[in-house]
Amino acid sequence: MKQDIQTIRHSLSHILAYAVRQQFQNAKLGFGPAIENGFYYDFELPKNIGPQDLPQLEKRMHELLKQNFSFIKKTITRAEALQLFQGQPYKLEIIKELKDSEITTYESGKFIDLCAGPHIVSTNEIPTEAFKLTKVAGAYWRGSEKNPMLQRIYGVAFETKKELDEYLKMLEEAEKRDHRILGEKLDLFMVDEKIGKGLPLWLPNGYFVRKILEDYMYKIEKDAGYLHVLTPILAKEELYKTSGHLEHYKEDMYAPIVIENERYYLKPMNCPHHHAIFSHRQKSYKDLPLRIAEFGNVYRYEKSGVLNGLIRVRGFTQNDSHIYATQETLEKEIIDILKMFKKTYSDFKISDYWFRLSLPDFNNKEKYGNIENKKIWEEGASALRNVLKKSKLTFKEAMGEASFYGPKIDIQTKDIYGKEDTIATIQVDYYSAPKFNLTYIAKDGTKKFPVIIHRAILGSFDRFFAFLIERTAGDLPVWLSPIQVEVINVGDKHVKYAKSIYKELIDNEIRAKFSEENQTVGKRIREAELKKFPYVLVVGDKELKAKNVCVRTRGKKKLENMKLSKFIQKVKIEVDKKK
Repeated sequence: MKQDIQTIRHSLSHILAYAVRQQFQNAKLGFGPAIENGFYYDFELPKNIGPQDLPQLEKRMHELLKQNFSFIKKTITRAEALQLFQGQPYKLEIIKELKDSEITTYESGKFIDLCAGPHIVSTNEIPTEAFKLTKVAGAYWRGSEKNPMLQRIYGVAFETKKELDEYLKMLEEAEKRDHRILGEKLDLFMVDEKIGKGLPLWLPNGYFVRKILEDYMYKIEKDAGYLHVLTPILAKEELYKTSGHLEHYKEDMYAPIVIENERYYLKPMNCPHHHAIFSHRQKSYKDLPLRIAEFGNVYRYEKSGVLNGLIRVRGFTQNDSHIYATQETLEKEIIDILKMFKKTYSDFKISDYWFRLSLPDFNNKEKYGNIENKKIWEEGASALRNVLKKSKLTFKEAMGEASFYGPKIDIQTKDIYGKEDTIATIQVDYYSAPKFNLTYIAKDGTKKFPVIIHRAILGSFDRFFAFLIERTAGDLPVWLSPIQVEVINVGDKHVKYAKSIYKELIDNEIRAKFSEENQTVGKRIREAELKKFPYVLVVGDKELKAKNVCVRTRGKKKLENMKLSKFIQKVKIEVDKKK
């Protein structure tokens, strides 16, 4: 009988634990689940291990698989389990928390593990050439920083060697595109432990690109009738009680700061602050839709284990907006947002995304239990569904993915490792207006609650920046590159001409670099290529005599000789057309 690949992956995690126990008899065992594309197991070991130790562990796993033993499920009493796992503190902790009087274990060879299963019948069902141990990382026991740090060994597994080879090749390519590696190489951003985990520092090159992104979005939003604001990075506790964040989001918020006997929180989201701006003066239906936008700094307490460069951070800037609309104008506003999204992502040459309609699962009482008017939520979901259909967009529906204050459209893509991720959202909120008593005077003179749309086109500038760096492998288009052109002189007698070229580029608002470095031309060209500058202009005897430039284009071997004026025109067209 052919086994499900996830069952094979889970079984391999047990084989990994068996191999580790052979190598380290005193190893303490944590968890060992199957995950997307593979498996992992957490251990407390007598010494730190690294990539150099994985081939030996992998060899042990292959030796164990050759023994062709079975996975035997056994049911034992709690007392037997406590006795069996003496000396295994993490297993004992789990056993004590289990409510069942009978506990299941799996025996594979001489190795026994606490496990609910399922597992394969025997090891001969595992394709031995289709798995590989890939990395070691630190992981807090049960994901809490209050618990000990364990060592997590990851592996990948597939049904065939061909699938494994393709995946490893994809990983190799992904590592070349990893924004953390490119961020260091291209001097874009850094993280300093003295500042704090998850709090990135933007270096000049990175901030330059980010500023272009901000200027781009400011113009797009301004032209669409958005009004930009700026709000504080903290607020009193009462604001977040009213918004529901302290009830639904507290674990992701920083601890309160006590000032003059009052509790303040760093803001995890901008919406409560925007609601305060809306309520500053009584609004009329003539004032709606009101589109408030902010490049708002927010702070969230992400667990150390999930921090990832600029993708998962503790301090970041959202490309945020809240639109206060009537029910009658709701669909039009969402259609306009989708048009703005399409225009923006087209300019950034991003097309591989799809749409998800994220709906509430009212059976989840913890998340949606306080919803009183389910009918109005269904109306919001219906409006989103209608817009997606009218816009002829293919979408999937996902129950339980709605936020605690409303259904939403999530724009999904895959990262460089093939994992699905959300890049932008459009959320309909019927929850906040009554909570904050946000009203407008309708045509008939009565007070009504507006519908609030939460919208982020780029998501956060930090995350979108990382996404862009990985998509382009650091080869940013000319209009986004911090340095667009480097001028390199062949010898000392070409310096004056090279300087005049540099000046003319700067005078034409082209971001250029020139320096009289005492290095070979070849080395300077290689460094420019490593820094991923779109163009390098080399000037030597031929160029000086002909009064032109030799153009090296990033990623191309062919060189072009042309007049400087023609080159300047070429760059300007590429910038204007966002090529």
